Amino acid sequence: MQQQNQLIFLILSVIFTGSCCDGWKMAVSPEVSASRGEDAVLSCSLTSSNRQYSGKIHVRWLAADSSPFLSCSLRNDSATQGLAECSFSELKHSLTGDPRRGELSLLIRRVQLTDTGQYFCTVELDGRWSLRQKTQLHVTAEPQILSLDVVETPPASGSAPRRLQCEVEGHPLPKLVWLSASGFKLEDQGRTTEAGPFRRIGEVPYLEGEELTCRAESRLGGAQRSYPTSQTLMITAVVCGLMGALLLLLLFTAGLVHCRRNRAPLDSSTVYENADVGTHLSRLQTLGVRASEPPADRDSEIQLLYSVVGSPTGHQLLSSGCPPEPVVLYSPVNVQRINREFHV
Repeated sequence: MQQQNQLIFLILSVIFTGSCCDGWKMAVSPEVSASRGEDAVLSCSLTSSNRQYSGKIHVRWLAADSSPFLSCSLRNDSATQGLAECSFSELKHSLTGDPRRGELSLLIRRVQLTDTGQYFCTVELDGRWSLRQKTQLHVTAEPQILSLDVVETPPASGSAPRRLQCEVEGHPLPKLVWLSASGFKLEDQGRTTEAGPFRRIGEVPYLEGEELTCRAESRLGGAQRSYPTSQTLMITAVVCGLMGALLLLLLFTAGLVHCRRNRAPLDSSTVYENADVGTHLSRLQTLGVRASEPPADRDSEIQLLYSVVGSPTGHQLLSSGCPPEPVVLYSPVNVQRINREFHV
């Protein structure tokens, strides 16, 4: 009973459509091509010899096996009411013209590969479907390398434990080629699987430290990427440089600590009393008065002199291994006596 009702409804629809759409014609472009990221226009126009039609026009666009993604209605008269409903300037899909003038073309902004497929332009007059036409959209894209990484293979798989995996994308679907560091094709091109209508994944055995290049090719061009990448090499060099600088800093710090420890005994023995000034005259770098004492008699004055000796003994240098420090000697002497000795 239900099937009979559906058949009757179909017959009535055909009869109504034939009487309503007498003189109406729809034209579409069978195929449309656009590059990824560009705007695509699927042309669709409606013409009629009946210029007196003032009924309602309901326009719909839908993809294959899906509900309409664009739908708008307006009356076929001189009023502008309802036109804004058909031109969504900020959305991905909108009409490019005025349906009252038979302009039903669809604008798709910034098409992507997923927009590829069949589309249907439909128009409904006076509350019933009347006309429908199909068009095909082809979105093309140059080859692109999506990823290039080393993956670990389970031991039970029977393949190499480490494999270099490359995922490419494009339309037409690009061909995947593996190249060595010298630019020649590898004898073992591994295996390739399709991950969808626009993606392909290739794998080859990989040895640590080996440099390989994945190249994707199609009639639109090519793209390639090498592993390890230059960025990876740069990061490795920076890390090694930082480690070397840190090691040098540690060695320098350890050397300073060692020198300070060895200088402590020398610093504690740098003051000498009652030193023989005559013995050290050849080693004196600076001679000055440190302090004064009351004169012992009218002819002489005892003052405390200090002198800076240029360097410690060779034994001290060998034992410490550090740069020499001056040694200060103090001695109370008779200034007048020294002056006389110098003049003589």
